[in-house]
Amino acid sequence: MKPFFILPLLCLCAAISAQQPTRSDFPSTSDSVVRHVRLSDMIVTGVTGETDMRSASMPVNLIQSQDLRSLSSSNVIDAISRLPGVSQLTTGPGISKPVIRGLGYNRVVVIADGVRQEGQQWGDEHGVEVPDDAVSSVEVIKGPASLIYGSDAMAGVVIIHPYLAPAEGSVNASATTEYQTNNGLFRYALSAAGNHSGFVWNARYNDKRAHAYKNRYDGYVPGSQFAERSGHLMLGLNKRWGHSRLSWTAYHLTPSIIEGERDSVSGRLLSSNDNVKSYSKSLPFQQVKHYKLVWDNALRLSSGQLKAIFGYQQNRRQEFEESADDYALYLKLHTFTYDVRFLSRRFSGWKFATGVSGMCQWSVNGGDEYVIPDFRLQDVGIYTTAVKTLGFRWTLNGGLRYDWRHFRSDALEEDGDLRFSNLSRGFNALSGSLGAVYSITDDLHLRFNLARGFRAPGINELAANGVHEGSQRYEIGDARLSPEHSLQFDLSADYTSRFVSVRLSSFANRIDNFIFLRRSPDVFDPAYHTYVYDQGDARLLGFEVGFDLMPIRTLTFSNDFSFVDARQLNQPDSTRYLPFTPAPCWTASLRYDVLSRPRFCFERLSLTAAMDCFMRQSHVFTADGTETVTPSYALLSLSMRADLRIARRKVAELYVTADNIFDRAVQNHLSRLKYADFNPVTGRQGVFDMGRNFTFKLIVPVEF
Repeated sequence: MKPFFILPLLCLCAAISAQQPTRSDFPSTSDSVVRHVRLSDMIVTGVTGETDMRSASMPVNLIQSQDLRSLSSSNVIDAISRLPGVSQLTTGPGISKPVIRGLGYNRVVVIADGVRQEGQQWGDEHGVEVPDDAVSSVEVIKGPASLIYGSDAMAGVVIIHPYLAPAEGSVNASATTEYQTNNGLFRYALSAAGNHSGFVWNARYNDKRAHAYKNRYDGYVPGSQFAERSGHLMLGLNKRWGHSRLSWTAYHLTPSIIEGERDSVSGRLLSSNDNVKSYSKSLPFQQVKHYKLVWDNALRLSSGQLKAIFGYQQNRRQEFEESADDYALYLKLHTFTYDVRFLSRRFSGWKFATGVSGMCQWSVNGGDEYVIPDFRLQDVGIYTTAVKTLGFRWTLNGGLRYDWRHFRSDALEEDGDLRFSNLSRGFNALSGSLGAVYSITDDLHLRFNLARGFRAPGINELAANGVHEGSQRYEIGDARLSPEHSLQFDLSADYTSRFVSVRLSSFANRIDNFIFLRRSPDVFDPAYHTYVYDQGDARLLGFEVGFDLMPIRTLTFSNDFSFVDARQLNQPDSTRYLPFTPAPCWTASLRYDVLSRPRFCFERLSLTAAMDCFMRQSHVFTADGTETVTPSYALLSLSMRADLRIARRKVAELYVTADNIFDRAVQNHLSRLKYADFNPVTGRQGVFDMGRNFTFKLIVPVEF
């Protein structure tokens, strides 16, 4: 069924089913202003249990459900990439990886449903297997200061919060449909949640599919179509003594692979599917299945709270090259995670958190092609953090963590040649952080933080040896790599009032033994470029600055600017800059809230014009053609969101967005497709990003 048939159908169903007026979670104009300027009063969880953002000495961003729903995106990482200091490494519109202040891959820990999201995140085209319909809010911690979530969080942590259970005695349900014009993306999602005498439950289903996207230079891009399907079920108890909840998630993603090969005469992109607007997968393609079971427990004690979270995840990644019935590459990853912690109550200005966390992981190959060997991993960490309030002005926080990790991989012979050798490596380190917040006034705060981080090299960095089809390259690891150690200092300030909000956050980060991927002149397979893992000492400097102005109650003018300068120390010009560093970015938006009366069809109408300006990125790793300069560009977008009411009853939320209004053909500096084949006709390198795109989203809530 076409989307334009489903939109009015859902409106009609909602009008019929709505028996009582429902409370909107779309903030009123005055609420929107207060929420915006009082961001420091919001609750975050990644420091020492739940605490207000005012007490956090490290930079923390929080994006809530209303803002997430209003954004036009293809996945949750795409949505949060609008935050200052946060970027995304993309492989077309279906796959995004988070990058925080120039650092990504295994340096960013993603937490979903309370556990680490583990799913082969070392690959460029390996996205985060979290359905966006199940996300209530996202918390982003920048830098290695979060000791609770493990040593890999050198760049920071992305905490994805699920929806909470509804109020006692209520049942909530919703239906969502979305359509995007550029790639024909069509999504529908159904959800229902209830709470009866402390017995809580939540069920969700999501289905999304898109055909190839298009832009002005490439036309339709073959291999950019994808299909996503997910289901989620949670059952649990919420009682005075605490809670116990069991959740299960199944996530299936089938993205085709954009090879970027071109006809030598016409310059057109080649395709194995004659119909580029088909929703069917085309060779080559991947099939990713991720299953997760989480048992979340909390026990309230007189002195605090004891939490225990256990998770099991299974990630299956298959790549099909010659036939849709026979996979060439098959990686199967099993992960068991655990985290047991005690969170104290606040006493005499003190608050503590202490615990132990870790994971057991094992991966096996099931196909005929190999990139990494079979391996097993053991990881254990012990941590303690503390927060101390001194009077009304000072808040101190800090902590220590000790980590131990051990890799063991198996040897493999292929056609008489040794592809992988036996490997056994162990790593351990002590990390910590110390920070302070000084409240000069209730509206003006200064924040300081010093943190020591640690990251052990991943299995791909140590032992990769093979063609990575999804990344279109031959990768070579180095078993001699040393672990990374970082020392980062953060200094930030923020001022908020009813009419203005100003934020400044700066950082300096020194990383010893920084590991990166670079192109090599050696040839292991004539059909692919060879990339090797290398390391050196690095330093990163940068800042984010934001300014919001609210001259009148209905008008908000917002600005954010982000900059990162990442360099390798003691190197010549060609290898001076770290590869794949985000370009400086300025985002500006102007929002007008239209005051309307309840009897009107549209209520709480909001209109926004936004511009994203990406500066020229000339600080690139040019040795052996690893990177090229990316020119500057600007994209303009318009959006509208409103409540729909019939007879004073809210029946739906409507979101309309127009991205890239002028249909500019651009390449983000972190797009992997930027280095696809050269076009002999136009003289342009690589595949360009999506062109003009209109998004229509309708959410129909129902309360019982």
